[in-house]
Amino acid sequence: MMNQFVQNYVDGFMADLVAKNPGEKEFHQAVKEVLDSVAPYIVEHPYLMDQKILERIVEPERVIIFRVPWLDDEGEIHINRGFRVQMNSAIGPYKGGLRFHPSVNLSIMKFLAFEQTFKNSLTTLPMGAAKGGSDFNPKGKSDNEVMRFCQSFMTELQRHVGQDTDVPAGDIGVGSREIGFLFGQYKRLRNEFTGVLTGKGLNWGGSPLRPEATGYGTCYFASAMLATRGDSFKGKTVAISGSGNVAQYAAQKALQLGAKVVTLSDSNGFVYDPDGIDEEKLAYVFELKNIYRGRIREYAEKYPGAQYFENRRPWGIKCDIALPCATQNEINAQEAQTLVDNGCICVAEGANMPSEPEAIEIFQKAKLLYSPGKASNAGGVATSGLEMTQNSIRLKWTEEEVDAQLHRIMTDIHEACVKYGTEPDGYVNYVKGANIASFIKIADAMMAQGLV
Repeated sequence: MMNQFVQNYVDGFMADLVAKNPGEKEFHQAVKEVLDSVAPYIVEHPYLMDQKILERIVEPERVIIFRVPWLDDEGEIHINRGFRVQMNSAIGPYKGGLRFHPSVNLSIMKFLAFEQTFKNSLTTLPMGAAKGGSDFNPKGKSDNEVMRFCQSFMTELQRHVGQDTDVPAGDIGVGSREIGFLFGQYKRLRNEFTGVLTGKGLNWGGSPLRPEATGYGTCYFASAMLATRGDSFKGKTVAISGSGNVAQYAAQKALQLGAKVVTLSDSNGFVYDPDGIDEEKLAYVFELKNIYRGRIREYAEKYPGAQYFENRRPWGIKCDIALPCATQNEINAQEAQTLVDNGCICVAEGANMPSEPEAIEIFQKAKLLYSPGKASNAGGVATSGLEMTQNSIRLKWTEEEVDAQLHRIMTDIHEACVKYGTEPDGYVNYVKGANIASFIKIADAMMAQGLV
């Protein structure tokens, strides 16, 4: 429980933040989650209050909003809105993904950029934080329409990014196709071949294991969590949400670690396969989603032993380990309680802020192994940082070298969370540990660089 002075500090800070950023509920939620963890530390170190470090961290260094006009295949003009929130550059150039999805707005961009600040700090790599994207929906668009949109988007974005300034990557709706179109336009406009984007193809500056990194890293982190209780993935039943890049590779790594994966989902519903989504079935999912851009319901049509549940999420399925890998706020309090009641022992977030605050409270009250996305899904941006290094030295490491680095980084993040998050009763509060460990690093860098 917080003492009254700390509670007053939290309440006052949040009141000011909400008044200054009205209607940005996702951003408010992300800040409140961090504030609850770091407020006692800040109060214990009054100079951080005097220097208004947290007030400076929650204020983006720069917000860019721009018009993105493009032509569809019928010659009709469309106008979308583009964003880049450059949040914090205290420990390195801005770094963070681009999201193309109809839900994109300023609140979601700021929440993601704020989360990215702490996630990037945890990786131990010299990366600041940003996030960007557009309310453009690539689903149902032809390759040429996506290309025209990406070229228009990059025509403006290129003014604000660069390998030593801001290095975007992919996120929801931005895969290898989109990264290719964006990189090509940047190269065309700037007449330079530099590491301005990560997630590039292996033949033109990409890093081995970058597509796998977020999903693999989530499982590496979950393995470290389980190991604190003498346990592992072996023989466990795993429920995964999503069926995109993160979910696919989380499923692949979970299988390699000896688990049985029973669910995958998309925005329309989820599939439950009681026999398990084995390597052969997962290969079909890769093909379905990455080549044909199909819907997950088609899995149940191909494998009659599976069931498809329309407009539902997979958290009612009995499992030992839950890996939410889809999007923000996809586990509510009721679903969290169902997971607990069904005997789930570990929840490792592969997405950004997929658990609502009430859900997190339920997980922690039940003493589940629970990790926030800023810790357990940091493998993606960590490997992006490794790609930046390879671009800078004009070398490409082997898959084994990158995997070893990724495993080390996830282990280091876990150790930092344990160091700062272990409660007096021995329970590891990974939210508290991740937030305090990353906050200290950012605050120290900002203090050293003066009031800028």
